[in-house]
Amino acid sequence: MKFGLQLGYWGATPPSNHRDLVEAAERSGFDSVFTAEAWGSDAYTPLSWYGSSTRRLRLGTSVLQLSARTPTACAMAAMTLDHLSGGRHVVGLGVSGPQVVEGWYGQRFAKPLARTREYIDIMRRVWARQEPVTSAGPHYRLPYDGPDASGLGKALKPIVHPLRSDIPILLGAEGPKNIALAAEIADGWLPLFYTPRMADQYNEWLDEGFARAGARRTRETFEIAAVAQIVLTDDPAAAYAGIKPFLALYMGGMGSEDTNFHAEVYRRMGYGDVVDEVTALFRAGRKDEAAAVIPDAVVDDSAIVGDERHVREQIARWEAAGVTTMLVSPGSVDEVERLAALVR
Repeated sequence: MKFGLQLGYWGATPPSNHRDLVEAAERSGFDSVFTAEAWGSDAYTPLSWYGSSTRRLRLGTSVLQLSARTPTACAMAAMTLDHLSGGRHVVGLGVSGPQVVEGWYGQRFAKPLARTREYIDIMRRVWARQEPVTSAGPHYRLPYDGPDASGLGKALKPIVHPLRSDIPILLGAEGPKNIALAAEIADGWLPLFYTPRMADQYNEWLDEGFARAGARRTRETFEIAAVAQIVLTDDPAAAYAGIKPFLALYMGGMGSEDTNFHAEVYRRMGYGDVVDEVTALFRAGRKDEAAAVIPDAVVDDSAIVGDERHVREQIARWEAAGVTTMLVSPGSVDEVERLAALVR
């Protein structure tokens, strides 16, 4: 099992200790550091900043918003960071949801799977640098030839020669079809809310992708880098209380009341009644109550809370379920070092 440091995205102000956490992760033997974005801080700028003080950690995004950049712009950023880091970049992509895509980025959300497939194909064409990059679309036409086109667009190859012609791409995926797509066209899967209890179901969806003609990877070479909230503590009750507001936000407050892909993950886990109650309370502005009604068992299903013996047992359980990297979010240097000691 490997650990990745999941820094996520910023809140109202930049975090004050992230560089300390990154340096501790590098010293302690972590495999990677990951940043995220939503509609505030972007993923690439902090990742480059923190990556400049490391020499070994892989630098990943979990995840880049697909609609925030054209596929060629994303490919440019990726190959730039890959050069600067000496080949340590890992691209994590996600489609987000219609509220963010249409409301923040002003882009179309329709056909997210088809857009993802086309987006990744264009990125790989950029990195291959074998010929000028073209795309027949329908989502990303290169050169652009719409009704308002100037007619002067020209197919181009990147000026920069990529350090690697095939930078790894991981997909943030939550639904069955998207998970299967990850297994077919990507190098790994980035689950946000993972439970080893459902490993057989996940494997069924992944196997569908692996079985498709032209699949890039086999199960043996495919990465599963799962977000895992791990809290080393002798006071589980306090840890549960700290995690529940985060779950309430994603379960009841993300997306719209009728379209929340994170909520659907918990419905597939069997917690539909909890999702309904949390959503109703959260949408009514009763956020504290929404968090309080989440049972401890729901937290336990996708997080690890307890003493060192319990945490070690659960890490082994996640590894047996197929997880290759656990993306953890320790809050201090001491927590980084204590977690690293568990998998040395």
